[in-house]
Amino acid sequence: MTQDLLPITRIPRTGLPPHAVVVGDPARAAAVAALLDGAEEVSYHREYRVFSGSWKGLPVVVASHGVGGPGAILLFQELADAGVRTILRFGTAGAMRPGIRDGDLVIAEAAVRDDGVTQQLLPPEYPAVAAPEAVLALQRAAREQGAPHHRGFVWTRAAFQPGLIPLPSYDGAGLAAIEMELSALLVTASLRGLTAGGVLVIDGANADELVDEKATGGYNPHREVVAAGVERGSVVSLEALRLLAEGEAL
Repeated sequence: MTQDLLPITRIPRTGLPPHAVVVGDPARAAAVAALLDGAEEVSYHREYRVFSGSWKGLPVVVASHGVGGPGAILLFQELADAGVRTILRFGTAGAMRPGIRDGDLVIAEAAVRDDGVTQQLLPPEYPAVAAPEAVLALQRAAREQGAPHHRGFVWTRAAFQPGLIPLPSYDGAGLAAIEMELSALLVTASLRGLTAGGVLVIDGANADELVDEKATGGYNPHREVVAAGVERGSVVSLEALRLLAEGEAL
């Protein structure tokens, strides 16, 4: 019955496993879900495609949230309403620090809140910080999978393409990557008492270079090196969930 479904994502109000991996692309949600045992599609409404299944015996949810913080936060909130307690975001990002290569993973420790939505919910001083145990679980999973990885702060920014307003300068601040949804998840998790973190596959250079076609040939995330990183990151995300569920993050 419709009253048993949450209004935005149309996921069930009850019955979902408490551990989830969230991604932007509905097709990527299907690809990650294909790694699960007994995967079933739970719902598919707008950009929100949701699967359930099990990873090495752990029941998990895999869900897509679309592009951008304002829409993504609706999924995060409704997953929490439905009883999900641990959420790891697995996404793509642009590198912002030398030495981080295409296909590498970046494990987020915290995020700059330039997401276009949390500024309307909380004062700007409120932090967007990953749960330490999520960071450690992702790092351990990446190490065990042999996936090249880095830890650091990321910049969550609502605008994908720069406009007429100059971008803030984070030169010298040590940011590792730029993406579009993670800070919305981390803030939601802090407000709702969830465990949350994020791991990102690098699919290009930093924001300024992405639009400099003479320097890079243009932004192209559909390359083999990125696809290989996505395959590694899918397993790392699921394995990190297992480590968290079994208390093996440290």
